[in-house]
Amino acid sequence: MDSARAPDAKQAASAQFVGFEIDGQKYLFRIERIQEIITPGSVTRVPDVAAYVVGVSNLRGTIIPIIDLRLLFGIKARAPNADTRTIVVNIGNRTMGCMVDSVSQVIRIPVDQIHSAPDAVAADGQRSVEGFARAGDDLFILLDVGSLLDPASIAIVHRAGLPGIPGLPSSDKAS
Repeated sequence: MDSARAPDAKQAASAQFVGFEIDGQKYLFRIERIQEIITPGSVTRVPDVAAYVVGVSNLRGTIIPIIDLRLLFGIKARAPNADTRTIVVNIGNRTMGCMVDSVSQVIRIPVDQIHSAPDAVAADGQRSVEGFARAGDDLFILLDVGSLLDPASIAIVHRAGLPGIPGLPSSDKAS
């Protein structure tokens, strides 16, 4: 058997994610949903869109909407700095950018350290919080990016504001 082609037991019993932070809280997206991570470039503002849609950007000839996850979650806006990143995600046939405070790591987490989100975390039946994951002393919120950015439910996510999850530290809400 070719050992280079067979996944080892550790890889088979784990999942890979990209870790990022918003207002000091650690989050994860599943890596298979991510196209790339870029530094924020020029964003063209668009009138008459929700405040969390900061505009659109030209990514190598493709116009993509840029969503500021701070604003989506109801957290006070912050000017981009050297750590700010845009995580470009693919959801079905849509490509979108998610602006975050920083991207911390690509991380492999054993499946036994990933826990489903309790029903109390769902807002109006919304399941954008897929679960929670432990890595060392850190607790990450695992987000289902497809549900989070689904056009039919994004307003529900915005109204609910993820930082208000019971038992998690809260943040200054945007007014």
